[in-house]
This record gives sequence, C-alpha cells and structure tokens, in this order.
Amino acid sequence: MSTKGPISQFIEKNYLHFNAAALVDAAKGYETHLLEGGKMMVTLAGAMSTAELGKSLAEMIRQDKIHIISCTGANLEEDIMNLVAHNSYKRVPNYRDLSPQEEWDLLENHYNRVTDTCIPEEEAFRRLQSHLYDIWNKADKSGERYFPHEFMYQMLNSGVLEQYYEIDPKDSWMIAAAEKNLPIVVPGWEDSTMGNIFASYCIKGEFKASTTKSGIEYMMWLADWYPKNSAGKGVGFFQIGGGIAGDFPICVVPMLYQDMEMHDIPFWSYFCQISDSTTSYGSYSGAVPNEKITWGKLDIDTPKYIIESDATIVAPLVFAYLLDQ
Repeated sequence: MSTKGPISQFIEKNYLHFNAAALVDAAKGYETHLLEGGKMMVTLAGAMSTAELGKSLAEMIRQDKIHIISCTGANLEEDIMNLVAHNSYKRVPNYRDLSPQEEWDLLENHYNRVTDTCIPEEEAFRRLQSHLYDIWNKADKSGERYFPHEFMYQMLNSGVLEQYYEIDPKDSWMIAAAEKNLPIVVPGWEDSTMGNIFASYCIKGEFKASTTKSGIEYMMWLADWYPKNSAGKGVGFFQIGGGIAGDFPICVVPMLYQDMEMHDIPFWSYFCQISDSTTSYGSYSGAVPNEKITWGKLDIDTPKYIIESDATIVAPLVFAYLLDQ
C-alpha cells in the first residue's frame, strides 16, 4: 500500500476524538474492507452533485474503490448539469438572509436555488432536456426500454455534450461512472427535474411511461446483482445522507432473505452513514445503525460507523484518505 499523503496524515494526527475519530475509524474500516476483497456501495442523498463531490468521487470510481452507486434522480442529473453549465451557476453566500421577494427574483431570472448555489434553468435543465428528448424518443419509437442512468450514460457516451463542457471532465463522477459502465440504481427517479420532464412528455402522449424502467425493476435488478457480488468479504454500504438513496438499496438483503426465502444471503458487511440528522426515534436518517439489525440488514458483528457531520465536509476527507492523498 502506498504511503499516505498530507491530508491523510493530517486527519490521523488531529482527528482523535468524537466525530473526528469516527471519520478516521470509518475510513480505515472502508480501506480494510477493500483490502480483504470486499466491494462497496456508495449512496448519495442530498445535493452532493451540486456540492461538486465529483472532484473526489470520480477518482474513487476510477480507482475501483466504489463498485455500485445508489443515488437520487437529482444527484444523477445535477453532476451532468454542473459539467455543462458550471460557468452560469450563481452562488448566494447570504442565502440565509434572502427575503421571499429575493427568492422570487431568483425564480424570475431562471435560477433554482440549492442552499447557497443556484442552478441556471436555461443552461442546465434545457440543455440536457433537448438531448435527452432525442434519446428517449429513439428508444420509445423502437420499443426499447432503459433505466434512467442508462439513458444518461448513452447521452454522455455519445459525445453530444462535449461542446458544452465547462469543468474538467475528470471532476464529473457521472463521466467516470459511464466510462466504467458502473452499476447505478436510482430509486424515485421521477422525483427529479428530468423525471418531471419525462412525465410531462408522457402526459402529452409523446412517450410511453414504460420506456423508462421503473423503481420496482431497479429492485429486481439489484436482487440479481447482490447475490452475485456478495461472496467472500461481501458488499459494504457507505451512506451519504439519508432518505430513499440509502433505504431503497439496503432493503434488498431482508427482501431476499425474508420474502424470497433465500436463507444463505449474507448481510451487508460494512456500514457507515454520514448524517447531520439528530439521533432520534422514528426518523430513518436519525436511527442508529444497530436498529438495522432488527430489520435484517446488518449482522451483530458488522463494522458500523456513524459520522454526525456535514457530508460536504466529511465525505471528501474520507475519500482523500482512501485515495492516499
């Protein structure tokens, strides 16, 4: 194993207690899991693509430190939006102080705000829409069906977006994923800008809803993938944020065991969640990892970590450690 770089050395020296120590423990546990032959799923909730996590996530994909991703529809599309419209994004550092009128003014100027960052509608949404329309239309007319991420891969691999690139392509995690044909599941894709746009075409009678494969079909696909990849050390689960991006794929294990009655299905063999959700009762994002034992997702001895912090700060540090930076 190569010598750790200055970022890794810094966190090993200074991150010794509390959430800081949990970060180091989780990173070392992830590294051990890979060294012992395990695979890793990373789940992306929140607005991690707009937070430009691709700067570190893309290299993790290229170095085979991530084997499958589960993400929201927003994270799937917003990495590509940043790729093609970065120069038109608008940062609003004083977002906490905006009045309703100032928010309305952003809308009127075709800016959609994500915390301190505004995505430009024309340069981002419409630029993707025009090219995705062609891809959706071709599939629809020929009776072909694809998953949401496969349509995105087709668009990226075709080269039609290269004319718009405004960041270094190596900082786009979706480009890295497309180049490797990395498995992705996108639960609830219809809850995204491109999902809404696709629905609008279906309402207008231009496309069939079935041209895009569904969430149930994603679960069926994952149910096939998981047993084929869980031999030996097994598959770990690195969860960024909460919500459907994490809850959907983690359920494949109890579904296979309890509902399919496949009693030789191994549990997830590593678990880490980065969350700033307050630990609580009744909240999925705020549940401690041990609760997942009762749902048949984790074993008693599964290494479990929870880093209670902002993922935009923490995830790049964990990835830097794994990349020996």
